[in-house]
Amino acid sequence: MMEESVFHQWQAGDKPHPFLSSCFEKTKVVEPLDYENVILQRKVQIYSDPLRDLLIFPIEDVSVIISRQRRTVQSTVPEDALKKAQSLFVKECIKTYSSDWHVVNYKYEEYSGDFRMLPCKSFRPDKIPSHVFEIDEDFEKDEDSSSLCSQKGGVIKQGWLHKANVNSTITVTMKVFKRRYFYLSQLTDGSYILNSYKDEKISKESKGCIFLDACNDVVQCPKMRRYAFELKTIDKYSHYLAAETEQEMEEWLVTLRKIIQSNTESLVQEKKDTVESVQGHSDIDLNKLSRNDGRQNLFSFDPEVQRLDFSGIEPDVKPFEEKRSRRFVVCCQDFSLNLLAQLGDRSEGGPTNVEPFFLSLALFDLKNNCKISADFHVDLNPPPVRDMLLDNSASGAEATKGHLPAETNVYLLQGVFSVTDPHMEIFLVARVEKVLQGSITHCTEPYMKNSDPGKTAQKVHKVAKQVCSRLGQYRMPFGWAARPVFKDSQGTLDVEGKFSPLYKQDSSKLSNEDMLKLLAEYKKPEKTKLQVIPAQLNIVIKDVPLDFTNCVTASYIPIKPFEKSCEDVAVEVGELVPEVAKYFYPFTVYKNHLYVYPLHLKYENQKVFAKARNIAVCVEFRDSDEADGKPLKCIYGKPGGRLLTTHAYAAVLHHNQSPEFYDEIKIELPIHLHQKHHLLFTFYHVSCEINTKATSKKQDTVETQVGYAWVPLLKDGRIVTLERHLPVSSNLPPGYLGLGDTESRRVGSVDAKWVDGAKPLFKIRIHLDSTIYTQDMHLHKFFQYCQLVQAGAKEVPGELVKYLKCLHAMEIQVMIQFLPVILMQLFRVLTNVTQEDEVAVNCTMVLLHIVSKCHEEGLDHYLRSFIKYVFRAEKPSVTQAKMTHEILVLSMATILKQSADFLAINKLLKYSWFFFEALAKSMAMYLLEENKIKLPRGQRFPDSYQHALHSLLLAIIPHVTIRYNEIPEESRNVNFSLANFLKRCLTFMDRGFVFNLINDYISGFSPKDPKLLVEYKFEFLQTICNHEHYIPLNLPMTFSKPKLQRVQDVNLEYSLTDEYCRHHFLVGMLLREVSVALQDNYDIRYTAISVLKNLLIKHAFDNRYQHKVRHILLAFKHNVLEFYEKITHQNCRSCVVPQGYSHYFFRKLFSTRSSVSHCSRLDQFEIRTLLMCYLYIVKMISEGWCILLTGSVERCFLMIRFLSADAGTSEADIVHQALLEGNIATEVCLTILDTISFFTQSFKTQLLSNDGHNPLMKKVFDIHLAFLKNGQSEAALKHVFASLRGFISKFPSAFFKGRVNMCAALCYEILKCCTSKVSSTRNEASALLYLLMRNNFEFTKRRTFLRTHLQIIIAVSQLIADVALSGGTRFQDSLLIINNFANSDRPMKATAFPSEVKDLTKRIRTVLMATAQMKEHEKDPEMLIDLQYSLAKSYASTPELRKTWLDSMAKIHVKNGDFSEAAMCYVHVAALVAEFLHRKKLFPSGCTAFRKITPNIDEEAAMKEDGGMMDVHYSEEVLVELLEQCVDGLWKAERYETISEVSKLIIPIYEKRREFEKLTQLYRTLHGAYAKILEVMHSRKRLLGTFFRVAFYGQVSI
Repeated sequence: MMEESVFHQWQAGDKPHPFLSSCFEKTKVVEPLDYENVILQRKVQIYSDPLRDLLIFPIEDVSVIISRQRRTVQSTVPEDALKKAQSLFVKECIKTYSSDWHVVNYKYEEYSGDFRMLPCKSFRPDKIPSHVFEIDEDFEKDEDSSSLCSQKGGVIKQGWLHKANVNSTITVTMKVFKRRYFYLSQLTDGSYILNSYKDEKISKESKGCIFLDACNDVVQCPKMRRYAFELKTIDKYSHYLAAETEQEMEEWLVTLRKIIQSNTESLVQEKKDTVESVQGHSDIDLNKLSRNDGRQNLFSFDPEVQRLDFSGIEPDVKPFEEKRSRRFVVCCQDFSLNLLAQLGDRSEGGPTNVEPFFLSLALFDLKNNCKISADFHVDLNPPPVRDMLLDNSASGAEATKGHLPAETNVYLLQGVFSVTDPHMEIFLVARVEKVLQGSITHCTEPYMKNSDPGKTAQKVHKVAKQVCSRLGQYRMPFGWAARPVFKDSQGTLDVEGKFSPLYKQDSSKLSNEDMLKLLAEYKKPEKTKLQVIPAQLNIVIKDVPLDFTNCVTASYIPIKPFEKSCEDVAVEVGELVPEVAKYFYPFTVYKNHLYVYPLHLKYENQKVFAKARNIAVCVEFRDSDEADGKPLKCIYGKPGGRLLTTHAYAAVLHHNQSPEFYDEIKIELPIHLHQKHHLLFTFYHVSCEINTKATSKKQDTVETQVGYAWVPLLKDGRIVTLERHLPVSSNLPPGYLGLGDTESRRVGSVDAKWVDGAKPLFKIRIHLDSTIYTQDMHLHKFFQYCQLVQAGAKEVPGELVKYLKCLHAMEIQVMIQFLPVILMQLFRVLTNVTQEDEVAVNCTMVLLHIVSKCHEEGLDHYLRSFIKYVFRAEKPSVTQAKMTHEILVLSMATILKQSADFLAINKLLKYSWFFFEALAKSMAMYLLEENKIKLPRGQRFPDSYQHALHSLLLAIIPHVTIRYNEIPEESRNVNFSLANFLKRCLTFMDRGFVFNLINDYISGFSPKDPKLLVEYKFEFLQTICNHEHYIPLNLPMTFSKPKLQRVQDVNLEYSLTDEYCRHHFLVGMLLREVSVALQDNYDIRYTAISVLKNLLIKHAFDNRYQHKVRHILLAFKHNVLEFYEKITHQNCRSCVVPQGYSHYFFRKLFSTRSSVSHCSRLDQFEIRTLLMCYLYIVKMISEGWCILLTGSVERCFLMIRFLSADAGTSEADIVHQALLEGNIATEVCLTILDTISFFTQSFKTQLLSNDGHNPLMKKVFDIHLAFLKNGQSEAALKHVFASLRGFISKFPSAFFKGRVNMCAALCYEILKCCTSKVSSTRNEASALLYLLMRNNFEFTKRRTFLRTHLQIIIAVSQLIADVALSGGTRFQDSLLIINNFANSDRPMKATAFPSEVKDLTKRIRTVLMATAQMKEHEKDPEMLIDLQYSLAKSYASTPELRKTWLDSMAKIHVKNGDFSEAAMCYVHVAALVAEFLHRKKLFPSGCTAFRKITPNIDEEAAMKEDGGMMDVHYSEEVLVELLEQCVDGLWKAERYETISEVSKLIIPIYEKRREFEKLTQLYRTLHGAYAKILEVMHSRKRLLGTFFRVAFYGQVSI
């Protein structure tokens, strides 16, 4: 019932649609409905709806995921760390590193962005199908007759013959012969063809063809020419040929007679394979299934989808992780010098070094002039050499605090280095040390001499054994080597690089600064100054493999994956990160290391100690300065020793009273540090003399204490890491830390004996690598004050504000490194604010400062990680305090309302995303942790919070709509951030309240806004509409109305009325804004159209709604379709306009100047985008609404063939774009075929009215025909033909009864397809043509298919006349296919149908014989007209065929300016129709009425009363049109005298019809004609031509 009413409204009437009257006006503000109330009231309706999933928000849409992935096997935080910690800052750091992430998980978050974020990643097909079009086929194959020569029988005979040109005016004896090369071939249906060419090359175009099944005899013609013979055809038409010799003539005659005889005796036997049955696709359901097979999403070929540009999308927020630098592995394999010997009793293994050597590896940055890694100590000594050291009992590992397992060997040979800023001037330096023995020169000399190595090795080994037993714990410098690490600044490892030679260590160039100078010298070509020690250092560097296992951190904590019983373990070497902001990263793991670097001791002027030359420095870390104080076991030991020891020694320089040091001592600091923690340096003089005759007591005196120095670790509660110069004391009195400053030394309360007058003799440097201690004074004091308040101390008014303001001076390095700790503490302070607004505002200002700094340094991704993974709104400790989101909203509104601090306001607007994200997560955590998520939405948040949100919104609006020019970036950012926040609020809060917020915000914009504000508005709307539950938010259901109103306004339920916009708020607002935007300039239109298109693309690829999207579109289809129809009207003014409200809109849009002035024409991109969107909706909506689409689909198709996207300049871009265009065209075709199929099923009755001769049927048929007229792809045409087969079978009366228009048009287009270069298209066209004939035969109850027969002949004639029948050879193939169908169609075997088809193909071939000659004379109009006249004369008995050729002649005459001849053609056509009507007793006179005009008119009396006239449908109306055409033609030809004769025939008809206006016009024409006759009689300026036909008689001698 509804379909009928819609159908009638579409067909008739100009009733204007209510929406159209206001579509160009300002969009109205429509108050949204109370969403929660509607959901409650319509609960039964919603839950009973079969598609209720589209109406209900899913349960458990939001949840909290608590997890944390760690690199290490166990947490890096010690088990009792929190108990030991006493500082609030340290506690918060430990909590941060040990607590899990709290992530608010939105179940459908992947669907909350635009289409690029959807989980469905197959936007583009893996392989874009390639579609073949007619134009793609090779042009050279247009007339490739080689296919004929490879048919059933191949070439039967070939040779040179002379062929006579056919001309009806020349006698038989005067034929003009041309030499041609002939091929006689057998076709697939068994028939034979004789093709002629200029030469033997058959690949060229055929000059003519003779079908032998149309011939009935062959005879000699000796009178015409020597060796000539005549091929007679069934239609009494002859072909004259002549051989060059008598023998050749006889051979041709014998062959041709055999063929003609076989044709007359029996039908040719068929051996062609069965072609696809023409009845197989008539079923509409099968057609639909076939079309759906392998279908592509229309939007898959959209340019934006193809590009898939992810640049505008925020990357996935990743959790905090340890710094990811360029990592590589250093594998130490072997170190050997030139003095080798077999040590020990065991014979296994080869010769080894004769004494132990120790390596330490580190990275040096020559460009930045600094050391960039910690030291990696390696012991490559084999066991026999290690046995030389006395202290080998401590070589076992120690399992401390869950570090490296006890059973693992501590002789680590692999180090994993990290480099944050790789470049070519980074070097890996290997320092080589040995056991202290003497001077460097003395110790290296044996290795550099060329004397007997065997004896020297034994001698050196003997001395080394003594030295190791006595001085085994002391080391001395020996040499160094270096190699570059990277090939380039991208971090490509120089894996093939080798180490430099081992250079002798200069005792005066030991420091890191000296090493950098040596590296600079090493880089230079002249390296002769450096002394080389012959050695082999085998160290390899390589990339860290993906499956790298068994590695430990710099704190020796195992990293996943780690095997417990492993032997080959690698250790990460600490990186000394450059102090540049971009290299900082937030700490995520516990690490508490201190690096101590003794640098220099100035002892050359000391007088206290007699001997102080071989000075060793022992470093200890103590927590007490009492006499019984013991060093802490926290210093990382060397290979072979314990993991953590109590002391470490620096390398010793022999006989040097002012030694430099390069050693690095790494300390594991305690969790809690106090004032007594300090570093103690003890200096020893080491006796290097080996006196074998001395007593053992003297020998045991190895070291003598020669001084002490110390430095407290904390100063004002913070670790100080500056370079320090310390005095040296000769003794260590109790309470020595009291002598830390100059003043206490002066007082002398402690008995200390200072060396050299307490001058700063000892220089050290300390580097802190800790994630729980800060050196920033402002941060330290802030946490210190917070700890006091937390402990119960009384708050001083304004004190907290003072410390908060001081945080603005915090160093950026500290801010980034402790970002999670600082931000969480600030939010904690914010939450615990009670009444003091100043604290909340200042706290927010500090947050804003940190956020701003992070953005300025390009580190805002850390902020996103913090919000998503770390931030957690804690409950306030004070009962009357508010939740984080409540106090934060108030603070933001307060800042925005301030008029003085515009800098802070601008920053808050620019970085508002951070605060809105914090609000959203705080709201989510509040609902989930308090279990309020199960409450009705209206009860989840207090009214005060909703009021605060509304106040914040109102505070933001003027900054966007008024200050947008002043602060474009800030206003854009807050616009986008606010949209994202409100989108989140739709998940948590009362949706009606959020709708009102959205409405209030959009109301702040105006239709007259500049382009920037319009972009803001659409960006805001697009963000909101990208909500993951956009469909339920729009309530896609009908809202009940009174029955009478439903009947009257069947369309209004889905139109953009105020009521619709209220019920379906988001889509209504979006479409209204788009409608208004389309009246604006290009940029604004582009923005609006893009938003709408992207929304539809998202729905198209949303896998949740793939099978339900049709019903979704039903909810708001009417207004969308109407909207697209308006757009297509705007660009289709020449198209047929459908009835109904679309027609009203069309007139309104183009009849009023005001509307046109506001709306410039849409460009190609806009039209293309809108049409693709429209077609997507057409494709997806249900069948019952197809009546609304037909007119628009027709226009859509007519337009989309003209549209193509811009391709790139490269050939690849052009090819790719062509591929996309082909797929789009194919998908458009299939979509329209789907729609037409639905339409014909739904409205079959209406289409069949008046035997199918009605405007609706014409529209549907024209769409089908348009596919054949406009080139489609091979795949598309396959479905078009299938659809046409079903259409013919469904509506046979439209083709075979009444007027012939549809049958004629279809025959013409099918025959054109029969000449296609694409074989499958030819096959399909042939099958369709056969089906048309067969259905016609069945429609006449198997009597005849006269109509189709006649229309095919007429169509062939038209094609030949228009010289449009290209590909004659291919056309012959199509005729063969039709013959094969007829011969293999078993149900038709017993009927006359096969023979009639055979007869039809013969007649077609007869007509085709003129094709070659017409092509030959295409540029010779006289000869061309003569040929066509001959054909027209031969069809004098068949009115339709004669009319076709006469019309063609008239066209050629008009084209050539021969208006008199054209006028005569019009007269003959009119006479033909008059004669027909006269014989049918429908007109008083026949062709005799035209005798006064031309005596040749009697030719039209040759019309026969036979079957050729049965299917002719001429009428008086047709005759009048032709007579009017005659008048017009005669006027142009200046044949004024004859106009009156024609007018005499028209006037009675006009008088009978009482068409006085036309009579007036006709008499006015006659008056003009007589006036012209008088004028030319007086002026004698009219020139009328006289024509003579010249003929030659007699035989031509050659």
